[in-house]
Amino acid sequence: MPRLSLALPHGVDPVTRWRVTARAHESFLSAEPGAGTDVRPLVLESWRRSAALHVDPDRAASPVPLVDDALAEARAAHPLRHVMPVVRKLLVEDAADTGVLVIVGDAEGRLLWAEGDDDLRRRAERMHLMAGSAWREDDIGTNAIGTALTLGETVQVFGSEHYARTVQPWSCTASPIRDPHTGALIGVLDITGGASVVEPQSAILVRSVVAVMESELRLVRPAAGAVPAATGRLEVLGRDRGLLVLGGKPVELSLRHTELLLLLSANPDGLSASELAWQLYEHDAAEVTVRAEMSRLRKAVPDLVSPAGRYRLRMQLRTDADDVTDRLADGDHCGAVQLYPGDLLPRSIAPGVVTMRYRLHGWLRNVLLQSGDAEALRRYARTASGREDVQIWRAVLDRLSPASPHRAEAAAVLADLDDNLGHVG
Repeated sequence: MPRLSLALPHGVDPVTRWRVTARAHESFLSAEPGAGTDVRPLVLESWRRSAALHVDPDRAASPVPLVDDALAEARAAHPLRHVMPVVRKLLVEDAADTGVLVIVGDAEGRLLWAEGDDDLRRRAERMHLMAGSAWREDDIGTNAIGTALTLGETVQVFGSEHYARTVQPWSCTASPIRDPHTGALIGVLDITGGASVVEPQSAILVRSVVAVMESELRLVRPAAGAVPAATGRLEVLGRDRGLLVLGGKPVELSLRHTELLLLLSANPDGLSASELAWQLYEHDAAEVTVRAEMSRLRKAVPDLVSPAGRYRLRMQLRTDADDVTDRLADGDHCGAVQLYPGDLLPRSIAPGVVTMRYRLHGWLRNVLLQSGDAEALRRYARTASGREDVQIWRAVLDRLSPASPHRAEAAAVLADLDDNLGHVG
């Protein structure tokens, strides 16, 4: 398990920490030279992703894609409904005394349950921290829920480390939840409140409850046979559009059809036309547009996707991104980088795909920076994602042995990158 980077370092009082980070946040938004030196690398990287995703730091509230029947349907279809009694027993029953909110969301960052202290719930609803809302990084920037899902690890975010100013009065600790049978990411558990929720024991508590949830899921969902027997494969890494292989026969897909299949493969419980529209288009798009695209996809690849209504894959579709994710989940960073030829659908601007791209790339990059050996780092540095990454090349140089013949290459690349950055500045 990766070492947790504490949101609130020992010996630093919350008020001082808040002021220091708030100044760093304003410097970052103003693009001042050296901005971000006073924040943790995890936070700075998330701020950069948030800026790249054009998140408005003055956004008042997160979007709310699930309301009324849609929320009820999402809850009823999600396997985490089986373990909510455990969450309530271990966390929610004490929430009023501890002054926290307990939140459970799905793998897309949509909050399915938000329970706990009544006063905090009312205050949190003003910024849509409530059931039905979406808290991915591309929705509202750096936050424990979205960043934990992006990195696939436990994350603590303290006050002014949040990207959106409206969230900065709050602190939170979140941990991803995985399917105990497949290791696939299926949700997230979060506690939100004051500075106390980012103390080390809060991370231990959240991780422990997630472990209990996953154990319970193994008992209530023993039937791995729910996965269809027929399987296909979708290649999406380092490709402008996908390659689908069914029954040993390759099919070259359009970018839009690749995006549709990729999103459905990541959501085995299915997606409605409105949910797909939300994940496919940068701007609002009519559901009829999605239905038309889906109709064309079903003609191009018959019998793969269910008819209109709630779209589902009729067979298991394994992606090469899944292979990398599995290696990362197993702690095999060398194997992961060997299977990573480049970013996931680099030409796609579909919001849902962009999020998946950032999650996988961020997870791999952070694992390599934390614990990758020189050879794994060199391999990654030669991909399109890593060849101009100064931090990666510095890590390569740091971890090469003094006698390595590759030190000269790494030093030359770093000098060139530093020189180019100097010209840009």
